[in-house]
Amino acid sequence: MLLLAAIVVVGAVSAVVLVATGGDGSSDKKPPAESSSTTGRTPSPSLSIPSQVPSELPSRVPSELPSGLESLVPSFASDEVPYYMLRTGDCFDVDDSRPGQAVKRPCGGEHDAEVVKVAELEGTYTTDAALKKAASNLCQDPLDTKAAKQPANTVRGTLVQYPDPAGFDVGIDNVACSLAADVGKGNRKLTKPLK
Repeated sequence: MLLLAAIVVVGAVSAVVLVATGGDGSSDKKPPAESSSTTGRTPSPSLSIPSQVPSELPSRVPSELPSGLESLVPSFASDEVPYYMLRTGDCFDVDDSRPGQAVKRPCGGEHDAEVVKVAELEGTYTTDAALKKAASNLCQDPLDTKAAKQPANTVRGTLVQYPDPAGFDVGIDNVACSLAADVGKGNRKLTKPLK
């Protein structure tokens, strides 16, 4: 809400500056027309600037972001990031109540999963099923190869995070391919980086 208020204020100030300076974007300044007066005085321009900025914001300013958008924007108050901002080698926890989000954790401590590869979707996909299949295909070989190098019972699952059709349409095309200590409601954790 504070960010939105700041944007509105900056917009209002910018509009005032443009009006005050005649900011029509053109750079061809013409001198004022000469007066037919015989007094010999040169006319001086006068500016009319509003004396105050509005004291209230418009009543139709939304109080919250529309639902679903928060998973696209990183939270700077914690280590929580959208999955598409993860990089190869990042360790993280997942929260089933926050799909699409990951909480970055040090690989030397307890964590749910580690990113093995970040791949990029190419092509055209209009359904979640098509995106899921393409993402799974991108991740299968790197995950199989990395899992084979781990000690027995280290990893028990894979996690393939990919955009939904709306995210893909706006340009989110990263797929995070991760190995996990457990799947579903399991409580096992990884405690060190994968080999």
